[in-house]
Amino acid sequence: MDLGTNIFVWIVHSVVLVVILLTGFAYTTLLERRVVARFQSRVGPNRAGPYGLLQPLADGIKLIFKEEVVPERADKLTFVLAPIMAAVPAVVVFAVIPIGGVIRFSENFALNLTLAPNINVGILYILAITSISVYGIVLAGWASNSKYSMLGSLRSSAQMISYELAMGLSLVALVVVAGTLDLNSIVDQQKQIWFFFLQPVGAFIFMITAMSEASRAPFDIPEAEQELTAGYNTEYSGMKFALFYMAEYVKMIMISALAVTFFFGGYREPLPLFITKAIPVLSVDNTPILGPVYFTLKVILLLISQVWVRATLPRFRYDRLMQFGWKLLLPLSLAWVMVTALVVLIRG
Repeated sequence: MDLGTNIFVWIVHSVVLVVILLTGFAYTTLLERRVVARFQSRVGPNRAGPYGLLQPLADGIKLIFKEEVVPERADKLTFVLAPIMAAVPAVVVFAVIPIGGVIRFSENFALNLTLAPNINVGILYILAITSISVYGIVLAGWASNSKYSMLGSLRSSAQMISYELAMGLSLVALVVVAGTLDLNSIVDQQKQIWFFFLQPVGAFIFMITAMSEASRAPFDIPEAEQELTAGYNTEYSGMKFALFYMAEYVKMIMISALAVTFFFGGYREPLPLFITKAIPVLSVDNTPILGPVYFTLKVILLLISQVWVRATLPRFRYDRLMQFGWKLLLPLSLAWVMVTALVVLIRG
């Protein structure tokens, strides 16, 4: 393909990816409400459309027409930019996540389902992008000129520092085993066995710390309603609040997508040893179009597991949350990196 065709394909690919994420965010809210309702012996939203499938649309229309209020003494420019700065990093991460392999339509045209497949330092890119997402939350609290919002944003920055170290170390252990920073290569190495079975402790550390980074329950300290009346987004309403809301749920999808890529075979088939030999047609190598299907199903299962955690565990107290990060997860992740390196060294 020539340069013009490549640029056109990239633009279309980017637009489709953003549309999928926005739709996925909307229906992740419905998924969470229905699953939590099941845990609590309720029905959940089921009035807007068949089985409540139009509930996200109803919520979106409500937010669009809600009045947007800007506090009189707020920093107006920063107040407006902060929700954008919180939402954009969660979307940009998906540029390097492989949601499928290469699908060949003809001899002259093949579509790579990774938006940026040639970035061979994908893990560094992900760590860099996720580390700047906290700026939107911190600036939202500061720009609101509210003590409750400011306390919530400061909590978020402290929480991010506490858990990002352990998350980075869990990925260091993964890199030691995989020997690469390229996400496509990491997925390809899981043809025979998922890295979850080689790195179970690293997988659990990653999921726990990633949920904390996304401020998901039981780590939703920055927006604790009891003491902070919603935290950093207290002064936000309308579509500005919707951007923060979207950022949280897109981060949920991002966490699940990254965990699938790193530890659960990515877009490759489940039970790889069995399916590759017993039912070759279900293998991604033989039927590439199944890659996005497998990837989506795995992401949905991990989304349900996050909702399950929210429905099961109460919110951590703030001091215990910090202790859990610094005194348990950080030493555990350091020890796991040393054990992984030692095993790899012994095995050559």
